[in-house]
Formats: sequence, C-alpha cells, structure tokens
Amino acid sequence: MLDILRRIVQEVSTATDLSDALRVVVARIREAMNTEVCSVYLLDNDTKRYVLMATEGLKQEAVGRVSLTSSQGLVGLVGARAEPINIDDAPSHPKFHFLSETGEDPFNSFLGVPIIHNKRLMGVLVVQQRESRQFDEGEEAFLVTMSAQLAGVIAHAEATGNILELSHKHKRKERKTARFNGAPGSAGVGLGQGYVLMPAADLSTVADKQIDDVDAEVERFEQALESARKEVRHLGSQLSGELRPEEMALFDVYINMLDDNALGAEVNARIREGQWAPGALRQVVMQYVGHFKMMEDVYLRERATDIMDLGVRILAHLEGPTERREDSFPDDCILVSEELTPGMLGEVPPSKLRGLVSVKGSSNSHVAILARAMGIPTVMGVVDLPYAQLHGKDLIVDGYRGILISNPDKDIRQQYQEIFEEEQALQEDLEVLRDEPAETKDGHRIPLWVNTGLLTDALRSLDRGAEGVGLYRTEVPFMMKDRFPSESEQQKIYREQLEMFAPAPVTMRTLDVGGDKALTYFPINEANPFLGWRGVRVTLDHPEIFLVQIRAMLKASAGLDNLRIMLPMISSVSEVDEALHLIYRAHAEVIEEGFDVVMPQVGVMIEVPSAVFQIRDLGLRVDFLSVGSNDLTQYLLAVDRNNPRVADLYQAFHPAVLNALKLIADGAHEVGKPVSVCGELAGNPLGSVLLMAMGYDMLSMNSTNLPKVKSVIRGISHEWAKRLLDQVMQIESAHVIAAMVQLALEKEGFGRIIGPASGRG
Repeated sequence: MLDILRRIVQEVSTATDLSDALRVVVARIREAMNTEVCSVYLLDNDTKRYVLMATEGLKQEAVGRVSLTSSQGLVGLVGARAEPINIDDAPSHPKFHFLSETGEDPFNSFLGVPIIHNKRLMGVLVVQQRESRQFDEGEEAFLVTMSAQLAGVIAHAEATGNILELSHKHKRKERKTARFNGAPGSAGVGLGQGYVLMPAADLSTVADKQIDDVDAEVERFEQALESARKEVRHLGSQLSGELRPEEMALFDVYINMLDDNALGAEVNARIREGQWAPGALRQVVMQYVGHFKMMEDVYLRERATDIMDLGVRILAHLEGPTERREDSFPDDCILVSEELTPGMLGEVPPSKLRGLVSVKGSSNSHVAILARAMGIPTVMGVVDLPYAQLHGKDLIVDGYRGILISNPDKDIRQQYQEIFEEEQALQEDLEVLRDEPAETKDGHRIPLWVNTGLLTDALRSLDRGAEGVGLYRTEVPFMMKDRFPSESEQQKIYREQLEMFAPAPVTMRTLDVGGDKALTYFPINEANPFLGWRGVRVTLDHPEIFLVQIRAMLKASAGLDNLRIMLPMISSVSEVDEALHLIYRAHAEVIEEGFDVVMPQVGVMIEVPSAVFQIRDLGLRVDFLSVGSNDLTQYLLAVDRNNPRVADLYQAFHPAVLNALKLIADGAHEVGKPVSVCGELAGNPLGSVLLMAMGYDMLSMNSTNLPKVKSVIRGISHEWAKRLLDQVMQIESAHVIAAMVQLALEKEGFGRIIGPASGRG
C-alpha cells in the first residue's frame, strides 16, 4: 500500500489543476482498493452543500451537478462526525439518501472518510461496491491516508485561486481573492503591482562540453566573472543611499565569493581539465549548492541561494550581454521571486519598491535583513505561492502577519489602504512623543529601550526616542562575513553603537549562534538545533572566540562606560560562573594593555524553562536579568514559531507564559535585581501593558513599535494596568486573554494604536 500511495501522490503532484488531480485520485484509489466506485464530494462553503466533483463508477454526467446538504445522507454524516463511516448495508442505514442521478442504487458497501485540512472540513472521500461487506482496517487506513494527502492538494488549489466552481449553476466568476501565508520578513503594509523577477539564466539546463582552446575559454570566463563583479557593485551602489556601510557589507560578501581565489579558481581548474566555461561553472555551483542545501540550519541553507544567484549572473554574462530592466518596473512595485536575493533587490529603484515576496527563505535571509534596514514590508517563505502567475496582478503585502493577498476585492483593498494611511498618519502623530517619557497617568515611569543589530536600527531608534539599547545582536556583523571578525574589527563596530547612544546604556548580547542562526564558516549541523549547541554553550566551548569578543566590547567602551554585557541561553548557574570568570579575565587583560575601562554590568537572558526556576540563584550572581520572551514562549510551549504547521500554537498570551513571566519578575525583585523583557511581547502594546503591571523595570523592542507602546503607557494608569492583569491571570485561554486586553485598550481609546501588529505577540 505504501508504494501505491507514493505513486498516487507523485501522479497527483504533476496534475495541471484540481479537477485533473481529483480524477487521478478517484481512478487510482478505485484501482488500488479493487472496488467499484470511488468519489470525491467537496463542501461548498457558500451553499453549505457537498458537491460531487469527481467519480469513477458513478455516472460522469452527475459530476458538478449532484449535491447534498451538509446534513444529508451518509456523506453528510461523515462530515458531521468528522470520522470514517464503514458499513456493509448502506441502503438500510437511517441516514442513507438515494441519488438517482448518480446511478448508485446497486451499491451496498460504503466507506467514507472526511477530508480535513488544519481542522477545517473540506469534503468527503467515498468508496462503494455491490458486494455487501465491510472494508477491512487496512483499506480504511489507506483511505484515511489518501484523504489527508488530498486535503493538502485541495488547500493548495484553494490558496492559489486554482479551485474550480463547485456548482454548474454558477458561471465562472472572476478570479477570487487569494491569500497566502508566509513568515514576516519586515513589518509594514505594502499595496502595489506584482513584478515577477526570474533568474537571467538557467544553470540546470547547461550541458557538459569538451573544448580544445583552454586559454580562450579561461579568458571568456574571466571576462564574465569581472562583468558579474561590476554588476554586483552596481546593484550595491543602487542601494547605497538607503543603507549604511554595515548593511552594504552584504554586497561585499558577494564580491568575496566572486574572488579569483574562491569560486572563480575552482571553475578555472575545471576549464583547464577541458570542460567549457558554462559546464565548469554549473559543476562547481551545483556542488556548492548541494552541500549547503543538505545542512539543517536555515541560515546556512540560504547561502545556497546566494551562490546560485552568483552562478546565474556569471552564466548570463557568458551567454551574452544582459539588458538592464529598471524602466520596466511599475511605480508601485511588489517584487516577487522564487528566491529573492540582495542582487535582485538592487535591480529595482528604491523609490518604486512597495513590498517584497519570496517563495523561499526566512526572516534570516540576507534580503530580509536588507528589507528591514530599508523599511520595506516583506513576506518570506510563501511555500504555496504560484509566483509565476502574479506578474502584473494587484497585490497586498502584510509584513506584520506574513500574509500576501492577490487580487484583493474592493473591501480588502480599502481595509489595507486605511491601515497604510493610518500607519503614515500615526507615525506623524507619534513623533511629538519622541522626547516625552513613558510615564503613566499616575506617575509610574518605565524606560523604553530598543533591540538593534544594524546601524540603521540604531539611527531609527534615536529618531523615535529610545532611551537605551536592551539588546544589541552581535551575531549580525558575524553573519555578514566569511570568517570570524578580528578583535579590532569588532571593536570598531561596537564603538559605533556605544557612541551613537552614549551616555545611554547599550546591552550587548554575546555571540548567539545555533538554532535558527548560524555562520557559514562555523557550521553547526544538528538534527534538533534549537535544543542543541547554541548561545553561551558555543562560546563557552570556544573561549578563544568569547574572549576576543569580550575584549573588543571592553575596549570599545573606553571613555564611554555605557556598556552592559548579556549572556544568552543560560540554563544553569555553572554557565554563569564560567562566563563571569572569562569576563573578569578579559577585563584584567584590557587594563594591562593600558585601556581605562570600568567593569561593565553583566546580566543573563532568561529564555529557557530551567532558568525560570533558578531566577533567585541567577539573580544573585549578576547585575540584571532580561527575558527573551520569543524563545521562552517557544520552549515553554514546545512550538517552533517559524514552522507554519504549528505557528498558531505559538501564543505569547498563553497562561503558562504569563505565569512564568510573573514568576521571573517577582523572583528578580526578591533579590533586588532589575529585570526587563527584550522579546516581541515587549513591543506589542497589549503585552507591554501586562509586563508593566507585572513589575518589569524596562521594556526593549523594535524601534517601529516604540512610539505605539509609549503612547499607550502614557494614556493609562499603573493601577488600571494592575487591575487588568489581575483579571487576565484568572483566564485559562490565550485567545480570551488577548481579546480581553485588546477590548480593554479599545475602550480606553487605543484602537488605532493597536493596529494589525497585535496578533501573537
């Protein structure tokens, strides 16, 4: 049965549309189960009727014409009970409903299973035969398995707008509004026209070919390589007005890959073995791509995209001159591609970009990093997207929720246009709060800090009134290089951050790689990276990396004295003791070198459950505590927030999460240590109110959300927030909690502030 199932799935995957797929399914299931009838009934959500959409064994003219109400017949019973029904005498069953149009009167045995996708009933899959008998357990299990596969096919067709009309009575309507789910890459709302950017050449179609004139072929390749270098430099220069040098370093990564001693050298070697340049290029690039794609880590896998992009650009120059396409982009361009790259981003004039959409990739993609720096709404990893069909279509990018909408109807377009305009107006209104404190009506003051990783983040933070940095992600500069940055390189980067905010404090998290973050030159290949070698575990195992980073931080703080050091992924007090020993050692070494540096405050991140229950012991060892609410929520709920299958289970307002956060705040204050939150919950206006009520001393967030949080805090009293928290802590449902807080804030007049970003927290 497994082999049969695999063959059916493969055949279905090659079907051109849903109707073809359904015909394949019913034909192959009937054959595999050696039965006389197999049919698919799909639920029409508009009419609440089950429509016969494909059959083998019943009359074909009934397809699309025959239907049952949602409570009618055995099909309706299967749907209502959401479980298989297997009977040997269907006509005698009280729910049996005879459909004369189908010619099903001679069939006695009936096995029906529901077709369900993500808890939603989509239809019923049925097999029947004349012989009066029950189908055995193996046959029932096979049909259940097929229905699960079919549910995904139907859901994909529905998402892509490739779903056929369920009733013959309706004429074909205009293509429906389609919604696609991905991952948020960069916050914001963008409305515009889709522009699908395809690669300039196709490496996979290049054949091997032997050549005689090796020197001429090497020369041809070198010219193409140099042209690709110039092209990448040009694309980088297109964005130079939008980005600071640190973000521009992404293009330096590309240039380094094109170095004669890197990819170019390997291609040259194969040419000298007699292979023509395109073939040699394909061999080398595919070898690299295959190597990176096999890696577990998301960031490492995405480096395959960078290499493929470079290979394609070189091949395009080998095949002939390429035409620049700048004039062809619409003024309201939503750039769409199977895999967006920084090079593609550079091809569009920044003034025309309204949004970015990529079928592959995540929030750690190079292009997502650039999008955030440029403030372009972005959705990544839209796996079910028929991207080739979106050219010229009206699109909406919801970078808050990670949603793409194609062909939006008038109401949806109006809704998002209002959100867009509201965002613009709101930013102007909130600018007046820049220099005002985040202080409640009854005088409770709570500092609002920012999370940064790029210099652009820092600049925007200062523009929005940030009072300090609660989390500086030091791994970002590490990710932008093909080797560990030297102590002096790190010192320069850290100094810029410290100077920019001085005298306000800057909290620098020590290198946090592993899990969903990795370095190409320091691969961590694990079956379960989130529970593996990550955070402080890596740096304590490599004190040579840790000490260099600490020394660079300390030297960078000389004369400023606004540095705070924070240790990530702490799970035991022994890790803190070991790290503190190394930090004191580094401080002594820096002093010996003649730097006048005070010992900075050192804190730990609380982001794993074990740390929650050691909060007092940890607090006694360090100067401050900071909660990484994103990872803490992920680990408490055992939910990978980047996995779309379980993303809806990632609930920042889950009672277990809120209880843990209250436990942390109380424990920190018992030992007299300040405690903050630097995860997304702090930047959610709903979450910030609850955290303030719990007693958190500071909140750190994305600079975009800071004005909104400040506006809400200034508009309520501390006592009001504590009363709301008391009510919330009695509730058992995350959804009810979120709705309760949202309603309470709306009643206080903050409906426009909350906006679309209040979702999961």
